[in-house]
Amino acid sequence: MSLLSWLRVCAILLLIVVNTLLHAVPLLIAALIKALLPFESVRLAFNPLLTGLAQSWIAVNTAAIERLTDTRFSIDEQVELDIDGHYLVLANHQSWVDILVLQKVFNRRIPLLRFFLKRQLFWVPVMGLAWWALDFPFMGRYTREQIERNPQLGERDRETTRRACEKFRSIPVSVMNFVEGTRNTASRHARQQSPYRHLLKPKSGGVAFVLDAMGQGLHSILDVTLVYPGGIPTMIDLMANRLPEVRVQVRQRPIPRELVTGKYQDDAEVRAAFQQWMNGLWRDKDADIERLLGKPGSE
Repeated sequence: MSLLSWLRVCAILLLIVVNTLLHAVPLLIAALIKALLPFESVRLAFNPLLTGLAQSWIAVNTAAIERLTDTRFSIDEQVELDIDGHYLVLANHQSWVDILVLQKVFNRRIPLLRFFLKRQLFWVPVMGLAWWALDFPFMGRYTREQIERNPQLGERDRETTRRACEKFRSIPVSVMNFVEGTRNTASRHARQQSPYRHLLKPKSGGVAFVLDAMGQGLHSILDVTLVYPGGIPTMIDLMANRLPEVRVQVRQRPIPRELVTGKYQDDAEVRAAFQQWMNGLWRDKDADIERLLGKPGSE
């Protein structure tokens, strides 16, 4: 990597660190005051302040990337977004850059994206406490083998989902779900023997739990397809100006009400119907990725 690239990376990293500290301090103070207040109605009044700080942090990080790199963002939207909406956001997952792209596309246009995070991420300095303050749910993310040995682990994650969604019912929300459950790599794709050319197999359970817990509280799905024509980037690639283009497609889809009213965990027919619907969504996304990869670049 050239000296100029290293200087660019250092400048962006420094800006992000300073930006994080400047926003995290008031965020954590406000979260602590909120936690100590006795009345739920008063605690809810702190939510706009907390989300506003998070959105400001995202906006500064996005501006740093836009000013200090030449990455083009080609965004194809056929949606009407609402900052006070209630969305389930579904996307494919290839890189940690995906999160920055999603934040750039949606910041201050829909409610703050809330991710289900691995429990270990709570211990990330500064950011772990910030995610906790913003009510991001922390989950065990156990493997199928671990759950088969101890079914209580799966129930623990479902209970975490239910508690998080109970909080989300009372506020505008965008619940973010990377349906594949992990980043798509060549080795994972081969190990899964995935039937999709560009995707891992979708994991329906997490989506089903959110829909079941939220009930009618979610209004629609934002189906996001992320494509990197130059190859899957790392965060260093983005900051070193080695990511020429990102292509994003956003579509708004209705939530199938017959799947919301059923019980995914207990009803085999509902589970089969839900998986069939998810597989159909994923076949469409696979075709969209193929089309987007072949689409000429745009300024």
